[in-house]
Amino acid sequence: MREITLLSIFEHRITQKYVKRSGMAHAIAAAYHAFNLSKDYKVDPDLATKAAFLHDIGHYTWYRNGKWDYELYKQNDIHAIKGAERAHKLLIRLGEHPQKAKKIALAILLHTDSYLPEGEIYLDPLQKIVALADEMDEEPSGNHHYRQIADERARRLIAKLDQMIDNELYEQKNRLASL
Repeated sequence: MREITLLSIFEHRITQKYVKRSGMAHAIAAAYHAFNLSKDYKVDPDLATKAAFLHDIGHYTWYRNGKWDYELYKQNDIHAIKGAERAHKLLIRLGEHPQKAKKIALAILLHTDSYLPEGEIYLDPLQKIVALADEMDEEPSGNHHYRQIADERARRLIAKLDQMIDNELYEQKNRLASL
């Protein structure tokens, strides 16, 4: 079935450091949105939720004079590039299948166009889901990165989402077997 769970990702020290810094509540909300979108887009919910949960793992904190500077962030940030690399390394270390880790990393890389030159880019369904899941939870001036969530509540929500993913994958497998 699944090589690693969201809970194993959540509990890793790298996730705790970098996803907490970029907003654990936002990461969890995006993962739930991705789970729901995965049904509409017919995408593996395991890949979708992992990519959405880790999509901001590459954030750097842009401060000026000791205060968060959203404009400085918008002008200079490349968090999707750093996040794709960091997430890939984390997933491989945890034992994720390399092809799945690559798909997740690419979805993280392309979840935002903030660092890309003007123009259009084609997103595959997984990449589209992660971008949409992020947008669905965004707040003005990046405030979604500052919502707080207690560690135990976050752990319960992640464990619940893991169960939802397992149930969905089981149902998908049964639907295919009955064809």
